Amino acid sequence: MSSDTKTIDQFLSENPNVDVSKAWERCWGILTDVKQTIASRFSGLELEPACHGREYYTSPNGEFEGSFQAWSGGDCEWLVNSWLGNRKASILDMNATAYLGQKTDVPHFVMVFGTIPKLFFYFDFMPRRNLLVDSAYLDKYYAPINDEYLALRGNPNFQWSVSHGPYMRALINPSTQSLMADLNDENIDILEDYARRMLAHWLRWYDEAEPLAASEREALRRDDHQLRRLCYERDPMNKLATKVFGEEGVQQMLTLRMGAEQMRRAVEV
Repeated sequence: MSSDTKTIDQFLSENPNVDVSKAWERCWGILTDVKQTIASRFSGLELEPACHGREYYTSPNGEFEGSFQAWSGGDCEWLVNSWLGNRKASILDMNATAYLGQKTDVPHFVMVFGTIPKLFFYFDFMPRRNLLVDSAYLDKYYAPINDEYLALRGNPNFQWSVSHGPYMRALINPSTQSLMADLNDENIDILEDYARRMLAHWLRWYDEAEPLAASEREALRRDDHQLRRLCYERDPMNKLATKVFGEEGVQQMLTLRMGAEQMRRAVEV
């Protein structure tokens, strides 16, 4: 099987016990700083009540450890900073994600670092319009980053990583980077620089965005919430987590991760 279509299990079976603690420290620091930068631009953010006590947790058998913190408020519906894995045994999944409210239709922001133990990077401006028919939205948010996108995609240090989940592949858009590389500081430097430039674009887009008509906001919220549910429910990583936390434990984690309670509250307002 080509390396770009190997499963996580296959990568881990080849190098199952690599200490990735230094990579965790570096990548988690970058993601935390990205989260803090985003949080500083939105007023009214509050920690989701169910996240209290989840600053650090372990699986029942101690095999996995992690953190899950999410905030909501104002026009940032769901800001997540989390990690999960085993720093002594190759596997890490770390992210900073911001799902916006419906005052604008600016794309959502998704950034992931991982180790398997090769370095994994996923980046996405998740569209909130159909790019196949809404060319104005495509030109506004995706054409301006085209050269930067292609420069990273063409860097020989990185290769494309194909998800085995059809839904995850359906999420691919002109901003999606799903890459693997050797785990070293040089490659993390390249990805950090790219991510920070994308963050600057995104924050400027939000600052300059025209308010969305009130009549369009309810339909957009329904789509936003369905997207959040499916992104978490259909993530192939859930299979690996189930081996450690069990079916019931993973379902509880998914309910928290997607922000099911926050979505319920938003509908009731």
